[in-house]
Amino acid sequence: MKFRFAAPLAGLLGFVLLLLSLVPAGAQLFETKAAQAFMIDAETGTVLFSKDADRPIQPASLAKLMTMEVVFHTIKSARVTLDDTFVVSENAWRTGGAPSGTSTMFAQLKSTIRLADLIQGVTVQAANDGCIIIAEGFAGSEANFATEMTERARQIGLKKSTFVNATGLPADGQQATVRELALLALHIWRAYPDLYRYYGQKDFTWNKITQRNRNPLLAMDIGADGLAIGRSDASGFGIVGSVSHGGRRVIAAMSGLASDRERAEEARKLLDWGLRSFEKTEIFAKDEVVGEAQVFGGAKSGVALKAKAPVVIFLPIANRDRLTARIVYEGPVAAPVEEGQPVGALRVWIGDTLSQETPLFAAEPVGVGSLPRRALDAAKELAVGWLR
Repeated sequence: MKFRFAAPLAGLLGFVLLLLSLVPAGAQLFETKAAQAFMIDAETGTVLFSKDADRPIQPASLAKLMTMEVVFHTIKSARVTLDDTFVVSENAWRTGGAPSGTSTMFAQLKSTIRLADLIQGVTVQAANDGCIIIAEGFAGSEANFATEMTERARQIGLKKSTFVNATGLPADGQQATVRELALLALHIWRAYPDLYRYYGQKDFTWNKITQRNRNPLLAMDIGADGLAIGRSDASGFGIVGSVSHGGRRVIAAMSGLASDRERAEEARKLLDWGLRSFEKTEIFAKDEVVGEAQVFGGAKSGVALKAKAPVVIFLPIANRDRLTARIVYEGPVAAPVEEGQPVGALRVWIGDTLSQETPLFAAEPVGVGSLPRRALDAAKELAVGWLR
């Protein structure tokens, strides 16, 4: 299936937008009881579902995903090893251990624990004592470690998520969004494949106590292999789950559910729909011209645009509405233009959801135009530039 764009419009409101309603291919309707939800295809980055995905929530134990990202990143950077050991302080034992009444791996006061075991305590049992032991061992205090969590979140592109502690226990200023939690899970899966496996571990025994993994998806035989659950009074029951089946992987984050049972049911329905209801479609081949951007003062009035790789997206199989695609750039682009120069982006919507954004580059060089052509372009700018 090939999609062709019309010639670019004049540069209005600071952008040149190309809009074309294509063959029927829109978003399949899906209803969920979750107040916030977001689902993404792991291979292409296609957003398959989004509902109030950018509203800040209290992440509760879902914040532990960021705790583990910092740990995994530190291991990958060779600053610590899985065999390094950490001491259980009284603060960690009292705040997150057996006396706390919260999720715990039952670490013994003043004992030492290998990092590999602490990771299992956190990923399998959502252990608050494990998180605090790691935070104190890595950064001297949980507050210092939380600052590192937020800094690391910004480094990997999470703009809204802010962390105050390593556990996700209630704290003023701690927030995340379901979009960023899903993107964080995708990042963990891509960046740390050898460590991601801990999230699929069914149970873990520590201090002679065996606890099963708290993620309900793992027991459903649907291809789930991670990641985490959480609950807070403010945001209800939440989950971040990843499912792989038939060569595809989808990752979803949900919040605002009313109970354990509702969380499990709604997560399963959404992930199953994501796997079964979409098909992979190449909308532009490698090196295929996607469209054209207007050039100011050039030997040509426009420059062809292309992506650096095939543009591939997952589209709904049934109940198609419409696909909308736009080329967006700040323009007109001033000459000279070099081949390969970044110019704008191709944005693709499935229904009302911005599903994918692909950077576009100049497919050809465009030199500076003649004096009469530059004068004509200048006159055009005087006529329409005030509209931007």
